[in-house]
Amino acid sequence: MPFELPDNLHPNCGPVAWLLGTWRGNGHGDYPTIDAFQFRQELIFTHDGRPFFHYMARAEIIDEQGEKVRDAAIETGFLRCPEPGKVELLLAHNTGFVEVWYGEAEGGKLQVATDAVVRTETAKEVTAGSRMYGNVEGDLLYAYDMAAVGQALQPHLWARLKRA
Repeated sequence: MPFELPDNLHPNCGPVAWLLGTWRGNGHGDYPTIDAFQFRQELIFTHDGRPFFHYMARAEIIDEQGEKVRDAAIETGFLRCPEPGKVELLLAHNTGFVEVWYGEAEGGKLQVATDAVVRTETAKEVTAGSRMYGNVEGDLLYAYDMAAVGQALQPHLWARLKRA
C-alpha cells in the first residue's frame, strides 16, 4: 500500500513527511566499550496537524537466529519543524538522559547533531551524537554516531527498517 500524506500535514513538516507511520526492522550496534550486537526495532512517527511529529522507538537485542534475548533502548520525543527544512529533535531515553538536537531535512534525508545532553546521576555519560535518517528505496535507513564514556564521536548503531 503506497504511503499517503495526511490531509492535515503542517506545511513546515513537508520535508520530513516521509517519516510518518510505523517502521520495523533490524540493525547492528558496536562501540569500543561493549560487544557488538544485533537488534530489532520499531519506530513510530505520528502527527496531529501542528508543526511537529511525536516519535517513539523501542528495541530489543536479538541473537543470530533473530530471537529476542532481552529488551533494549526506548526513546521518545518530538521532531519539531519550526520552518520547512529546519528541525529540532527533543529526545528522552529510558537509560536516564535527554538530548536536544538541531538539523536539516531535504530530499528524503534528515540529519541532526546534538546541541545539549543532560543525564541523571545514574545514567552513562553521553556527551554528543549525530544521526542521519534516509529514505532509500522506500525503506528508512539510519546511522547513529555517539560520543560517550570517554570515547570520541564514532559509529554506534545502524539499521534498515521497512514501513509496517
